[in-house]
Amino acid sequence: MKTPVTELFNIEYPVVSGGMVWCSGWRLAAAVSQAGGLGLIGAGSMHPETLTEHIAKARNALAGSGKPFGVNVPLFYPEIERVIDILTTEKVPIVFTSGGNPALYTSRLKDAGIMVAHVVASAKFARKAEAAGVDAVVAEGFEAGGHNGREEITTMALIPQVRQATRLPLLAAGGIATGRGMLAAMALGADGVQLGTRFALSQESSAHEAFKNRCTSLNEGDTMLCLKKLSPVRLIKNEFYQRVAEAEARGASADELREILGAKRSKQGIFEGDLAEGELEIGQIASLIREVEPVSKIMRDIVSEFRTALAEVRQWEI
Repeated sequence: MKTPVTELFNIEYPVVSGGMVWCSGWRLAAAVSQAGGLGLIGAGSMHPETLTEHIAKARNALAGSGKPFGVNVPLFYPEIERVIDILTTEKVPIVFTSGGNPALYTSRLKDAGIMVAHVVASAKFARKAEAAGVDAVVAEGFEAGGHNGREEITTMALIPQVRQATRLPLLAAGGIATGRGMLAAMALGADGVQLGTRFALSQESSAHEAFKNRCTSLNEGDTMLCLKKLSPVRLIKNEFYQRVAEAEARGASADELREILGAKRSKQGIFEGDLAEGELEIGQIASLIREVEPVSKIMRDIVSEFRTALAEVRQWEI
């Protein structure tokens, strides 16, 4: 397949794995890259020393293949300066930034020879990302798991607006897990897709097996966007979520919500497998996924279904 995304990142398929906290370690990143996509290490849940270790292991796993990998960095990360130093020193080929102003570090990363993509939730921020000098944009609809934009724009509404706002290579994210979803996003103007939930529930994901099994049993409506007074996040409805929902319904302050949230809640849920009290972040599309499969099979199925769906569309009489 050949699109502006495959050309930019020198990959076989225009499929990127999201840099998800507690899911996106070096094994997942390397597996996605080996399968022809672009795998990202999620720095958001790693200490700087741990990130350095994962970069080295991903590089070793891909040695001699000529296949790239990247790192996702939330710009609100508390030790962001150390992380940026690591990325430039280690000469990581590709960095995806999110959750902040891309103008802060894009020039510094590009001066080190690193390609930069930035995640946005609106056309307005896509234009700002382009002005900051990024190489590509990821437009993420609010169907996505984890932290979301405050705009609550769906992927189907977002992609054509971002496509109109910028000519940069564009990846669609949020609610996409299949080849048909990939084709739909590209029909709307995307040049490729970033998949979070689908790869979070793969065998190579570092998420706890109890978390994966819970996610593959979800039905429609089992996730909800909440904590909007802090930072909107999509969660599975469990005991912890119910306490948050009840507090929000009675108008709890941001400080009270922070107290309920506490510390390390996402690690407790996603990495340690506490299904009752953990913060269980996953996207709406999880209700379509019923098996935990290896990345190689996931990628083959996505590409095969994409090609089948494209052939079906081409047979239509216009």
